[in-house]
Amino acid sequence: MKHATEINITFLSDGFQLSGTLHLPDIPLPPIVIGSHGLLSAGDSPKQISLAHECNQRGMAYLRFDHRGCGQSEGDFVNVTSLESRYKDLVRAIEWIQKRPDIGKKIGLFGSSLGGAAALSVAGTYQVDAVVTLAAPVTGASILKSADASASASTDLKGLPISFYQKCLSFDITEKLPSVSRVLIFHGDADTVVPVSNSRKIYGKAKDPKRLIIQKNGDHRMSDPIHQADFYENAVEWFVKILTP
Repeated sequence: MKHATEINITFLSDGFQLSGTLHLPDIPLPPIVIGSHGLLSAGDSPKQISLAHECNQRGMAYLRFDHRGCGQSEGDFVNVTSLESRYKDLVRAIEWIQKRPDIGKKIGLFGSSLGGAAALSVAGTYQVDAVVTLAAPVTGASILKSADASASASTDLKGLPISFYQKCLSFDITEKLPSVSRVLIFHGDADTVVPVSNSRKIYGKAKDPKRLIIQKNGDHRMSDPIHQADFYENAVEWFVKILTP
């Protein structure tokens, strides 16, 4: 088992101090994967921690961080959250990594849900080497339908008004998808938050090489342990294939 070091880090994005953890394997100049978490999540999600450890064991560094307004990072969540702000945070994370003398040149991105949309947006306009997404939306409209349904049924909206979702989910990344390549796309076909049609659209518009994995009866959180194991195996292999010699 390879030795790895966990380093608490901070960097700035639009004046907000963002907090994160750099998982650094004990090898010279490793490639790195940078994670972008979902709308209501943070960088300490179990998926990101497990993915970081798996990447470390295969000789890759991993950076997980809290977007502005989330976790330990600065900012008021309701007022600073949008796809645009997540995009900016992810670009700042890349720029911060590129200044470190202990990290190699190759960069991969992992994005879950809204983080997947952020990763695809960055990959469509910024030079990265590989992308893995999980339950990523192409537009906010399909998610808004789920939020509207929850509001109508008086179910849990995490204490947030529907107006928040209408504001922060006003996006469409369709035009960026033809510029995305080297992308592995995961989605559960029973996802009631982000319909699986979003990932089929990503796959249809992205450039080769690309791969789409639809998990049967998979939900938005990927709660099935079998699906989780499949995800870690295939995601890490994708990054290894593209990022390592």
